Amino acid sequence: MTLIISCYNEAKILRQKLHNSLELDYPVEKLFVVVVSDGSDDGSDDIAREFIGLQVRLVRQEGRLGKTMGLNLALKDLDTDIVVFSDANAMYERQAIRNLVKHFADPEVGYVVGAALYTDGKNNAAAANEDLYWHYEMTIKKWESQLHSVVGGDGAIYAIRRELWEPLQQRDINDFVNPLQLVAKGYRGVFEPEARCFEETAGNFSKEAKRKERIVNRSLRGLFRVKAVMNPLRSGIFSYMVISHKLLRWLIPLFAVLTFPGALVLASQSVLLGQILMLGALLLLIPSFIGYLGQNYPRLPWVFSFPYYFVSVNFYALMGIISALMGRTQITWNSSRPHTAELNKISGISLTGGLSYLVLIVCGAAALCWPYV
Repeated sequence: MTLIISCYNEAKILRQKLHNSLELDYPVEKLFVVVVSDGSDDGSDDIAREFIGLQVRLVRQEGRLGKTMGLNLALKDLDTDIVVFSDANAMYERQAIRNLVKHFADPEVGYVVGAALYTDGKNNAAAANEDLYWHYEMTIKKWESQLHSVVGGDGAIYAIRRELWEPLQQRDINDFVNPLQLVAKGYRGVFEPEARCFEETAGNFSKEAKRKERIVNRSLRGLFRVKAVMNPLRSGIFSYMVISHKLLRWLIPLFAVLTFPGALVLASQSVLLGQILMLGALLLLIPSFIGYLGQNYPRLPWVFSFPYYFVSVNFYALMGIISALMGRTQITWNSSRPHTAELNKISGISLTGGLSYLVLIVCGAAALCWPYV
């Protein structure tokens, strides 16, 4: 088994990650660790070299080509039966690898996804909402696994059969496209909640939302590259799962943008459906606007923080869709983990964002009140 750790400028955490990896409950003679450095320039490579000779190997990729190309480079020379993908900030429980690989006793299983849990879910409102969303997401993964296959992997902790890997394109998001390829080949994907790792959220609303933009941007393109999984004649029930869990969720902001003008017109003409839709929009937008104004307060009440989280994530998902349709794909990444200085300064409250909220709220309120004026 080879554990691949993707890394770009992770000097602050890489040493801890390597110690964590070498202390896993797995036979020493069967565990190998590969650090893939995507042109790191902060000393990460030097830290990895400290561990060479202890089952650790460093693969350096020059030119900042992105995580996916780094994985292509690393897997080219691997011949172990199983490969586990991880990030530098994901700390594994000692039994995590054993709990992942046991499922490969079933020849129909092509990949296994573990449970990435957040350690800072109570630190601030942004982390709390991301933690809540992720628990919801893991419940869906559990049900998908029972029904057919979990839709997508998790870059922090998922494993595949090495023989099933095929090189990915630079713009592919590996932990989504690769599992889809395996389902298209006829294999299943399993979610294992007892294979746990722990990491931190991005720590603030804007970083979490921007991370979602990048994920949606790359995943939308990836889904249509392996579009066979959306064909029920090819993939059966899995086609419904991938369309409903991923595609339709990504399109929620597009549906909302298209619905809002029609709801405005209907509400202004006393049509009950339009009034209900507009009232619902206001019940979301008003507390979201308050959450937007108070986004830098760590103890922002959930009644404001959750609507703001929902709106901001969907707004950036829309930006990701637009970028994908325009042919722009983000292939490199930066760590989204927070720094103290960033958490302490008030940021992200832009005049444009505030005015956008106010315009939508005023238009909605005017449409509701118009028939009675």
